[in-house]
Amino acid sequence: MGGESGATLLSARRDPRAKGRHLQACLSDEVEYRRSTGLERFELRNRALPETALHGVDLSTRLLGRRIPLPLMIAPMTGGDPRAHGINRRLARAAQRWGLPMGVGSQRVGIEDPGRARYFQVRAEAPSILLFANIGGAQLVKGWGLEQAMQAVEMIGADALFVHLNPMQEAVQGGDADFRGLAGRLQELCRGLHEEGIPVFAREVGFGLGEGTCRRLRACGVDGIDCAGAGGTSWARVEAACARGERAQALAMAFAEWGIPTAQSIRNCRRASPTVPLIASGGLRSGLDLAKAIALGADLGAMARPFLVAAEAGDAALDALVEGVMSELRVALFAAGAADLPALRGALSPVAGAWGEPGAE
Repeated sequence: MGGESGATLLSARRDPRAKGRHLQACLSDEVEYRRSTGLERFELRNRALPETALHGVDLSTRLLGRRIPLPLMIAPMTGGDPRAHGINRRLARAAQRWGLPMGVGSQRVGIEDPGRARYFQVRAEAPSILLFANIGGAQLVKGWGLEQAMQAVEMIGADALFVHLNPMQEAVQGGDADFRGLAGRLQELCRGLHEEGIPVFAREVGFGLGEGTCRRLRACGVDGIDCAGAGGTSWARVEAACARGERAQALAMAFAEWGIPTAQSIRNCRRASPTVPLIASGGLRSGLDLAKAIALGADLGAMARPFLVAAEAGDAALDALVEGVMSELRVALFAAGAADLPALRGALSPVAGAWGEPGAE
């Protein structure tokens, strides 16, 4: 795989300054969805005779053959410039302390400009965590393939690769919005990376996945999925905040509430495959949110903005965030009568009067 010439790829380079603009926008409440994740439409069932002890609740799970002590991941966010690197290093240290998986943001600028590759490197801070590299599906259509994917993996010493899918973001950003042939290119990439022993996960960036899309992703050979639903950070709002010009801003804001809510996205993915390793992200803000996501079918949850805000505040804030999520999750399992995460599956009921969301396709 390789596709387009270096000259063509060079002409399509992403402005590295966009990283800083996105980072600053994501620290603002103005980029949050006004709609909800849909998780509030469900409640865990109380068990007054739980037949378990709070201290004995097992919060561990497994991902790619590795034991994860807490079903929480630091979602991909940023990288590619000095400020972003500092944040990622702090996040990586927290991931190492707590044994959490972590992903870096899109490594496109580090591949197009090797001088920026160092701004993604965090392995020295977190030698033993499960670390995900990250490239964009749109770049596969433009000619990227196994060579660039391996560059991303080797750049940070990653254990696996995210291929992010963001057609809405690209469209309102004025970016690479030609996704024709992506499924075939993704299938080819999965074959190549599997030969190298590198698992591939597909992830949306916050607009959700339909059941049909999840089935097609599985047919492409992905090893896991991050459903990344609507309800947290709206990347249409982020692009509106970063837009230069009123017309570009208005276009992005027209789609500020676009997407399949996280709760529906989780169920879509789980219906598509009962066994695919499934990460739930998109507006998870607490241990109770995480418990509901797992009860709906996810294997673990991922958070982005809460970790970003905490990282800006420092190491103590990051530890407090993880401790809070862990405590809330433990109490939720205990009160629901679940001694471990598998026992939590299905231990919830729709809230009276809640209605379903569209997005099954």
